[in-house]
Amino acid sequence: MPFVARQEPFACEHCGKQVMPLPRGSYRNHCPHCLWSKHVDEAGPGDRASLCKGLMEPQAIDQESSKGWVIIHRCIVCRKESRNKAAPDDDMDAISKASSIH
Repeated sequence: MPFVARQEPFACEHCGKQVMPLPRGSYRNHCPHCLWSKHVDEAGPGDRASLCKGLMEPQAIDQESSKGWVIIHRCIVCRKESRNKAAPDDDMDAISKASSIH
């Protein structure tokens, strides 16, 4: 699975807030305010090869020993699921709501 490092600001298509890149070498792939993401990658992080482009809803959170908190997203268009490491500035209230969604 390829990994292409991308540090790009974006406007969240779910809540509309501006999202800035994370400092110090980490990579952001979801909104820290509402936790929603966008289905832009297909084979691996950063490849931007997905044709779907659907929004990805936070479904739940999990904890992995190597990554810490992980947000589980599901695309609302094609239903693809992905696991994404939570960022240090993610809204913890949004994370706890995501954990009780499903």
